[in-house]
Amino acid sequence: MEDFEQIDFFTDPSLIPSPYDYFDSLRAKCPVLPNDQYGVLAITGHDEAVAVYKDSAFSSCVTVAGPYSGVSFEPSDDDIGALIEEYRDRIPMSEHIVTQDPPHHTRTRGLLSRLLTPRRLQENEEFMWRLADKQLDEFVAKGSCEFMRDYAKPFSMLVIADLLGVPESDHGAFRESQYESFAGDIDESEMVHNPLLWLEEKFTEYVTDRRREPRGDVLTALAQAKYPDGSTPEVVDVVRLATFLFAAGQDTTTKLLSAGIRMIAEQPDLQQQIRDDREIIPGFLEEVLRLESPVKSHFRLSSRPTSIGDMPVPAGTTVMLLPGASNRDPRKFPEPNELRVDRRNVREHVAFGRGIHSCPGAPLARAEGRISMNRILDRMGDIGIDEQQHGPAGARRYSYDPTFIMRGLSELHIEFTPGFS
Repeated sequence: MEDFEQIDFFTDPSLIPSPYDYFDSLRAKCPVLPNDQYGVLAITGHDEAVAVYKDSAFSSCVTVAGPYSGVSFEPSDDDIGALIEEYRDRIPMSEHIVTQDPPHHTRTRGLLSRLLTPRRLQENEEFMWRLADKQLDEFVAKGSCEFMRDYAKPFSMLVIADLLGVPESDHGAFRESQYESFAGDIDESEMVHNPLLWLEEKFTEYVTDRRREPRGDVLTALAQAKYPDGSTPEVVDVVRLATFLFAAGQDTTTKLLSAGIRMIAEQPDLQQQIRDDREIIPGFLEEVLRLESPVKSHFRLSSRPTSIGDMPVPAGTTVMLLPGASNRDPRKFPEPNELRVDRRNVREHVAFGRGIHSCPGAPLARAEGRISMNRILDRMGDIGIDEQQHGPAGARRYSYDPTFIMRGLSELHIEFTPGFS
């Protein structure tokens, strides 16, 4: 195994194409491994990750920023919960649900459940089937496409736009706002970029307008949603929830779809197997999530002394969770680097997290993946990789987003037989 002693996970570009050998090297030393350079505990084991997700001693305040949070706490034997609250506003993205802790998180999550109702999700799924065909109509006759630009990004954006009731007249503006920079870019020295500011401005307009003049539409339902106790949230709280859902929902789905299409384009036998038996698709998508987890890293901060397995963890310790590593832990998933559509325990992966911060958009992402794969296979035959763009089999050239937080292709050029059914 290659020596990774000198590798800096946060800045080394050599890990962007594939971090998995590096993850294996960390796990081989210990599934809970201290990193002296950044003062974090790296979690590469599956059971250890689940334990952290479910331990209330770990605060989510630094989940996005990690060691770049701008605040630090000396390891302590004392409960530092009060200190975390004192400095919380200084931490990037502290206003969003992903960084919140109970009771604030519980309250916000309750509001979210009033937005993502079963009826609304069912209506949105019906929209997905129509949208998939509409999006495919734009390019399928050409017999080739850049999948991210032509399908994955616009599809996932318009799905979440429909879910939140964004007026169709504004869809063009939302497409143009696609984020060109990445939170957690390996070239950044600190976490200062907030990609949600433009979205916050738009949703502030929507929510303020619908509270002033209700229209009986989805945005009005969003604007009038109440907390579980019946109280009315501030406009800013509704806006922040909507914008985070909008951005996070797109990112996960885009990466899931592109990874899945790359895998079937690289493996004709697998592609044919799925064509012949569409019941395989849900299990296949779970394996895609396990093998290519969209979230590469996120973080927790111990608010009081605790432990991870036999490892004592003082208060003030930053823990780095690596879902892509945990999902390839051979103690949990035999032959973890192989794709198996019939893997029995695949739904135990941690691509969507666990515990109170498990991804609320997981059912949405799974539906988008299932519907897209079905319609793509219906309308594209012999899907393959464009070798002029990515090189021949055995010597592929893929580019991935240069960020230590997310894992996903930047481009995916494919060729296919159009009009296949």
